[in-house]
Amino acid sequence: MKKQLLFLYLFLISSTLILGQQSYYDDVDLNLTGISLKNALSNKIITTHTNNLSYTPGIWNASKETDVNPDNENEVLLMYGYSSSGTTARTRGINQNGGDTGEWNREHVYANSLGTPDLDQSGEDGPPYADAHNLRPCDVQTNSSRGSRLFANGSGNSGAVSGGWYPGDEWKGDVARMMMYMYLRYDSRTLPSNVGVGSNASTPDDMIDLFLQWNAEDPVSQIERQRNDYHGNSSNTYAQGNRNPFIDNPRLATRIWGGPEAEDIWGIYSNSDTEAPSIPMNLVANNITTSSINLSWDASTDNIGVSNYEIFVNGSLETSTSSTNYEISNLLSNTSYSLTVLAADIAENKSAQSSPLAVSTLADTEAPSVPTNITISNETDVSFRVTWNASTDNTAVTAYDIYLDNTFNATTDNTSYTVNGLTASTTYSVTIIARDAVNNESVQSTPVNATTTDGSANSSNEIFISEYIEGSSNNKAIEIANFTGSTVNLSSYNLRRQGNGAGSWSTRYDLFGTLNSGDVFVIINGNADNATLLSESDIAIPNNSATNFGEPLNFNGNDPVGLFRDDTLIDIIGVFDGGSENFAKDVTLRRKTSVVNPSTIFDLANEWDSFPQDTVDDLGSHSATLSFDDHFFEQVSMYPNPAKDYILLNNLPGKTDLIIYSILGNKVYENTIENQNFRINIKSLKSGIYLIRMTSGNASVAKKIVKTN
Repeated sequence: MKKQLLFLYLFLISSTLILGQQSYYDDVDLNLTGISLKNALSNKIITTHTNNLSYTPGIWNASKETDVNPDNENEVLLMYGYSSSGTTARTRGINQNGGDTGEWNREHVYANSLGTPDLDQSGEDGPPYADAHNLRPCDVQTNSSRGSRLFANGSGNSGAVSGGWYPGDEWKGDVARMMMYMYLRYDSRTLPSNVGVGSNASTPDDMIDLFLQWNAEDPVSQIERQRNDYHGNSSNTYAQGNRNPFIDNPRLATRIWGGPEAEDIWGIYSNSDTEAPSIPMNLVANNITTSSINLSWDASTDNIGVSNYEIFVNGSLETSTSSTNYEISNLLSNTSYSLTVLAADIAENKSAQSSPLAVSTLADTEAPSVPTNITISNETDVSFRVTWNASTDNTAVTAYDIYLDNTFNATTDNTSYTVNGLTASTTYSVTIIARDAVNNESVQSTPVNATTTDGSANSSNEIFISEYIEGSSNNKAIEIANFTGSTVNLSSYNLRRQGNGAGSWSTRYDLFGTLNSGDVFVIINGNADNATLLSESDIAIPNNSATNFGEPLNFNGNDPVGLFRDDTLIDIIGVFDGGSENFAKDVTLRRKTSVVNPSTIFDLANEWDSFPQDTVDDLGSHSATLSFDDHFFEQVSMYPNPAKDYILLNNLPGKTDLIIYSILGNKVYENTIENQNFRINIKSLKSGIYLIRMTSGNASVAKKIVKTN
C-alpha cells in the first residue's frame, strides 16, 4: 500500500511539472540539451510551418490579428515604441498602415539585407522574407531610422546607440526571441552574429551572448503570447501553423546555448527538486569489435525520475541517451578505453560518474578488400587522373597507396587521385592497395595501363566550368573554358540548377554561339551590377518572374549547378541531392590550373581555389597548367568521412595544429596535438561540409570533412 501511494505521489508531481507545456511539443524530447535540443526544435518549427503567407496582403492581414493592443482593439502595438504619439508612439490605429509619415508598416526585425543572402532573394512572397514571426508593426519613420543597424546593448528607450540599434527595455526580449526563432527556422541564412553586436565564444554555434542576456532580462510579454497563440493555431486564416519555442519557454534558450538562466515558464527545469539520481551500476561491455563497444548498465533511481544518462570515454563526454545501453563507435582498434556513466533528471541534478570500466577493442588483423574498377582519365603529357571503387574493411579503410610500375607514388584517402610529374608519351602500369588504420594492406589491384600524351596537342577533351562567382545581391556568374584544341559549338550545351540541393534539375538554359580553344565564355545574372561582370559577359540571363529570377544564374551557395551536353551531365559545382548545405556561399571558386577536364564529382579541396565574395579580377580568362601536390601529409589518413561522431587521424607528423572551419569560414574547432594518432569529437557540429587544416612546421594541408546526422 505504501508503495502504491508513493507511486501516485510521484506521478502527481511529475504531471504537475509538465502541466504548462503546450501539446505542440509532445513529439519533441525536451530532456535534450545543447545542439541536440536546437535541432529537435528546429525540425518542429520547420515541419509545422504549413502556411506561407504573402508579404502583401498576407502580413498586413496577419498583423491586424496578432498585434492588436490588448487594451484597445482598434490599435496595434508598435515595435520600438514607448510614447503616446509621434515617431516614438507605442500604439497606432489598426487601419493606419502604409508607407507614409504617421502610418505603420512592416518591420523586418531580422533586417532583410543582413540575411545571407538577403531574405527576399527568392522574391517577396513566402519565407523567410514574409515570415510573420519576424515582422512587427512599426512607425514608418522609426523603421527607417533603424534601417539595417545591428542590434546592440543600451538602456532606456529605443534608438541608435554606438555601434548599432537598441530596441528599448520593453522590446529587447521580443527581439532576442525573434532572432532565436529565425536562427532555428533558417539556419545559416539568418545567423545571430550577422544581426547583433556580441560574442559567440561561449556558445556552441553562432548564437551571441547579447540575445541570451536580453532573453533572460526581459520576460515574455502579453503581445508575444498573443502572436504565438494565433500562429500556432492553424485554423486561423493568417496563421503560419508554427510557434516560437522561446516565447513558450525562454529557458529553452539557456538549455541550448547556456548563458544567464532565463524564465522557465513550464517549470520543468527549475522546480524544487534538488535530489540527484543514484549512480549507474553494473556497467557491462559486450559485442566488442575492432572499432566499437556496446555498453549497458542498470537503471538509476530518482525521487522524480531519471531523464537521461551521460556516457564518458576517457573522461570526455561521448553522448547523452535516455536508454540504459549505447554503442560507442569509431574507436581505435587494439586500444584500451575507460568508460563511465552518470544519471541526470530533468531538473539537471546529476549523479556522480560510475566506477570506470576498462575495456579494450579487438586487434584488427583483417585486410581491406582489393580496390576494383580502376579507370584512367584527364590524361596530359605530365599527368593523369585515377579513380576506383571504394574498398571495404571490418573496421574502416583509411588510405589508398598508388603504385606506378610497382613503385610507390602517392597516398590518398579519396577514391581518386591526379598523378603528376610524369613523362610525356609514356605508358605506366597503375595498381592500388587499400590500407586500414593499423596498416593491414589489401592485395594489389589488377594493373591498368595509363599513357600520357605527347604534349603536341592540348590534353583537354571537353569544355568545363572554370569559374563560379556567388557575389553579393545578383552578381552571379559562371565561366566556361575550352582547352580542347578545337573550336566548340555551344548549341549542344546547357546549364541547369538544383534548388537547395533537392528535387529535379531546373529548366535547361541552352547556350549558343561558338567557343574557340583557349578562350572562355561568361554567363551572368541579368540583374548583375558589377562592372567586371557586365564587361566580360557573353550572355546575361534576364532576371524576372518569367525566367525565375535569372535561373539557373540565381544560385546562392547551396544550389548545385550542372553543365550538360544535351541531356548528359559533364561537369558540376556542388553535390546533386546534397541538401541545403552552403558548400559555396559568398565566395568565388576558380578551377585549379591543374584541372583540364570536367568532372561529375564535385571535389572542392582538390579541384577549386576559393576567394572572398565579389572577387572578379580573373573573370574572362583562364589558364590550364599543372601544379604539384605537397606530399608532407601524404601518409596521414582520416576516417571515417563522412562521419557522424568522430574523425580519426592516423600517422600525423608529430606536433600538429588542427583547425576545423565551417563552409562559411567560421572556426569551429582548434587544437594542438603531439600524438601520431588522434580522435576528434565532432558530435556538437551540425551536419554539413567542413574543412580541416593540419599544420606542422612550415607544411600545411586542408581536407574536406562531411558531417552527417
